[in-house]
Amino acid sequence: MFAANRSPSPFPESARAERALLLATVSSLDPPHFLAPAITAAASNTRAQLTIVLFSRHFNDPRPKSSVTFRGVSRADRFEDVCRFLTCVYVQATSVAQSLDKVLLEINVLLLGLDGDVPCTLGKDVDVVFRVSGDSIPVPLPAHLTSLRQSYLTAADHDSVPVSVSPSSPSSIYNIPAALHKPSRFPVVALGGTFDHLHPGHKILLSMAAWITSEKIIVGVTDDALLKNKSNPHLLQPLPERIKHVRAFLELFRPGIEYEVVPIQDVYGPTGWDPNVQGLVVSQETISGAEAIAAHRSAKGLSTLQTFVIDVISPHATCIDPEDMELMRNTKLSSTFIRQWIADKAVEEAKLKEAKEERRRASLSHGST
Repeated sequence: MFAANRSPSPFPESARAERALLLATVSSLDPPHFLAPAITAAASNTRAQLTIVLFSRHFNDPRPKSSVTFRGVSRADRFEDVCRFLTCVYVQATSVAQSLDKVLLEINVLLLGLDGDVPCTLGKDVDVVFRVSGDSIPVPLPAHLTSLRQSYLTAADHDSVPVSVSPSSPSSIYNIPAALHKPSRFPVVALGGTFDHLHPGHKILLSMAAWITSEKIIVGVTDDALLKNKSNPHLLQPLPERIKHVRAFLELFRPGIEYEVVPIQDVYGPTGWDPNVQGLVVSQETISGAEAIAAHRSAKGLSTLQTFVIDVISPHATCIDPEDMELMRNTKLSSTFIRQWIADKAVEEAKLKEAKEERRRASLSHGST
C-alpha cells in the first residue's frame, strides 16, 4: 500500500527545488507501491512542479517496427490496469502536496517505453533530477539531464510491499460486447470537461485518452458561459487559459499526435457530428453524458463510440486494496476544492494584512502619546 507517512527532507529548505524530475523504472503494471518513499520525498522537496517519469517495457509501442523489440501491452485490454497504476502514483504525490498545503504544486506523470528516444525537451527547465537508489534506466537520457543536480532517494524493497493481482475484466469498457475484438488503439478518441485549474483528476482522464489514441485526440473544453453556477466563479480560469493548459499537458504526455482542443457549448461537442471519432473516455460521474452522446449519434446515423470509463476511485472499484482506497478518498482531486483553497488563502492573507496594519497604527498611536 502507499505509505501515508512523510519522509524526512533530504535537503535543507534553502536547497529545495522549484521544478524537479523523478525518474524510475517499473517492471509491471501493478501499482508501484515500492516507489512511495521516493515519491513522498520528491513531492516534499519540490515547490512548483514535479514531473514523475516512469519507464517500462510494458509502455513500448504495442506494434513495434522491429521483431526484436519487446511488444508493449494492448492499450485497450490493459486500460483499467494502467488507469489504476497512474491514479495511484498521482494520488501518492498529491496527498503529500496537500498535507504540506502545497495545493498548487503541479504534478505530472509520464509513461515512457524502452523502445524510443527520451524527448530531448524533458527536464529542460528543472533544478534537480531525483533518482531511485539502485535503479538503472536502460535507455539513454538527454545529455542536459546529466549536468543537473542529482539526488538519489530510497525506495521500498519490492518484496516488502503487497502485490495486487489485476483481474482481466471488461469493467473498464462501457457498452462493448465481451466477444468483440478490441483494437489496441483507436485512431481518434474524444473526451470533454471543464479543465479548470488542471489537476491530477483531469490529467488521468487526458492521459488515458492519449494512452488509447493512435492519431488524434479531440478535447471539448466547456465554454465560460456554461460555468456561471460554479462555486467561486470569479476564480475560474478563462477559457483560453484552460485550453492552453490542456494542450500543454497533452504535448508533454504524448508528443507527436494531433490535438484538437475546442470550446463546447453542450454535452456533445464534436462527438455530436464528427463521423471519424471511434472512442470516448469519460469518468464514472459523466456516464450520463456518454449515454446522451450515444443516443444523439444513433439518431444522427453516426457510428457507436467505444466508450472507456475511468472508475478507479468509486466504491465499486474492487481492484484497489482498502488502504490505497482510503488514501485516494482522502485526497481531493477537484477544481472546486482548489478554488475554495485559493479563496480561503485570500481571506487569510487579507486578515494578516489587516492585523499588520492595525499593529502599525497602534504603534504610531503609542509613539505620538
